[in-house]
Amino acid sequence: MAYLYLPRNHQPDDSNPPWMNKADNAWQLTTATLVGLQSVPGLVILYGSIVKKKWALNSALMALYAFAAVLVCWVGWGYQLAFGDTLAPFLGKPNIDALEQKFLMNEAFVGKFPNASMVYFQFVFAAITLILIAGALLGRMNFIAWMLFVPLWLTFSYTVGAFSIWCPQGWLFRMGVIDYSGGFVIHLSSGVAGFTAAYWVGPRAPRDRERFPPNNILLMLAGAGILWMGWTGFNGGDPYVASLDASLAVLNTHVCAATSLLTWLMLDILFYEKPSVIGATQGMITGLVCITPAAGVVQGWAAVLMGLMSGCIPWFSMMFLHKKMWLLKQVDDTMAVFHTHAVAGTLGAILAGVLANPRLSRIFYMVDDWPKYIGLAYGIQSGRSYAGLRQLWVQLIGIGFVFVWNIVSTSLICLVIRMVVPLRMTEEEVSEGDNAVHGEEAYALWGDGEKFDNSKLQLVHQIEEPQLSKSGYGL
Repeated sequence: MAYLYLPRNHQPDDSNPPWMNKADNAWQLTTATLVGLQSVPGLVILYGSIVKKKWALNSALMALYAFAAVLVCWVGWGYQLAFGDTLAPFLGKPNIDALEQKFLMNEAFVGKFPNASMVYFQFVFAAITLILIAGALLGRMNFIAWMLFVPLWLTFSYTVGAFSIWCPQGWLFRMGVIDYSGGFVIHLSSGVAGFTAAYWVGPRAPRDRERFPPNNILLMLAGAGILWMGWTGFNGGDPYVASLDASLAVLNTHVCAATSLLTWLMLDILFYEKPSVIGATQGMITGLVCITPAAGVVQGWAAVLMGLMSGCIPWFSMMFLHKKMWLLKQVDDTMAVFHTHAVAGTLGAILAGVLANPRLSRIFYMVDDWPKYIGLAYGIQSGRSYAGLRQLWVQLIGIGFVFVWNIVSTSLICLVIRMVVPLRMTEEEVSEGDNAVHGEEAYALWGDGEKFDNSKLQLVHQIEEPQLSKSGYGL
């Protein structure tokens, strides 16, 4: 009788328990799917289009494989390592709850939706992190080594960062680090890990480094567009409710990305006299990365300021510092992941410690503890300078931890894999590309009447060799 006056669609039943909010659950599933689309097809298309034609399939498959492998590992043990009961201040206890109906249909540790939605939501973040790391390794990593790297890095690196920073029992979470949606856990981690792994794998062939033209810039823009629009779910889903804070985070995300893109474009015109399409894409990405740790805890004017800085500082590090610093020149980071994710992620993490509005922080974190979640600028303005300085210090501690942990863990993982299989492709594979590695090519019928030169696929699909006239064209 307690639910007599509720509309029938709001009355609890076995599929709609009293603790679940249908709107929040629908929003969470939607945002998770948007983030998933950033990877598949977003980054699959972007990677496959921005590399040389001979690496299109290998690059796309590295992303596709990582997405699938992470999901299996995530439900098997990864989720509980990242969000389960405490095993250590930086890691949860591994178990298979994420595969059990009893667990999946219970209320999540935060939010008014079931664990199944939370496991799915957190999975897509874990998956895109590995795919971002792949960006630093395109064009020379042994695919079998990559198949081993993905589950090992997820298990021993990603879960440590996620538990430490996002899990309520994590030591950095308890300290009060602000990472709204993955500036530390995803972008800073992937940038540092990708750069470290690129060091151990080694560089591409010299001719590939010297001249690396994209095979389809228009298709690259399509992938970049999916990445940009998918960021609505990336930052909009992290309040775990369809709230005011989620709306603010979504708007701030797009404002920062647009400002950063325009800033990068203007700098390219000013210094190189040409508006680069790839440069504009890089500016878009650095803006999205920079706003991520602060998306829902800063005001709109702060999002514009962050966009200006994310368009300038990573541009400077990529276009100038990269050519001056010995280490940056030595490591072959194919997609410049270090600049677009590590540099931009560090910038966003620091600016979150300066520009976080205490009122917005309390809406997101639901706390009244003044020493936590107040940016330095607001701390000085309100006479709480110590609290603001403390927050900035906590942000710096988090940055230092992510840097050190990812350098160490990624190096150890690469060294272990190297004992089993080579990290790098053979010279023949590096020279020939997709056909040598996969027996397939992205543009199998490219050119004037070239035949599909894969006997296995010819047999399966019964492709007949074309009859050619003397001129070379099919009859």
